[in-house]
Amino acid sequence: MFTGIVEEIGTVETLAEVAGGWSLTVQATTVLENTRLGDSLAINGACLTVTNLTDHSFTVGLSPETLRRTNLGDLKPGDGVNLERSLALNGRLGGHFVQGHIDGTGVVRAFHPEGDSLWVAVAASAALLRYIVPKGYIAVDGTSLTVVDVLDDAFTFMLVAYTQQHITLPRKSIGSRVNLEVDILSKYVEKFMLEGNYGNRQY
Repeated sequence: MFTGIVEEIGTVETLAEVAGGWSLTVQATTVLENTRLGDSLAINGACLTVTNLTDHSFTVGLSPETLRRTNLGDLKPGDGVNLERSLALNGRLGGHFVQGHIDGTGVVRAFHPEGDSLWVAVAASAALLRYIVPKGYIAVDGTSLTVVDVLDDAFTFMLVAYTQQHITLPRKSIGSRVNLEVDILSKYVEKFMLEGNYGNRQY
């Protein structure tokens, strides 16, 4: 479980094909503190297991499903990635409950400055937009954000100056893919509504 509060921007060292899958190594500092082999780290919002550690980097494995669902396969050496350690039980929940399970990707459609803030529009599929509501939560590349508007084929949000300086999104180009994780509560509500009254179910 994560909060969507990015702790640092790491730098991709290598993305390499290995037997049966892919291996991603990221240079980092903050998230290496107290991290051990087998721990979970979120890279651009995707929860991944640490398989190797050095004093300045960590390595994770990427399954075929992870590559299908996320933008991690687009990465190149030198690219920045949003990093967050899993939430400690005594930690503060600064964003919202983020599972690290990416639902799919969206595409950056527009940036528009307003004062020192930045409007961002991200195009997404109808299958994801059905779970996105104005003033609701969304995790974009692992960053907890508040949705402003939901359009026919996109949604918008605003980044304050501090957030712009501490995540990778403002560095991306129009047309770049971003990882999206919708609020899990919306999917539970849909499931309950479709399956009807649980109190009347027969077992």
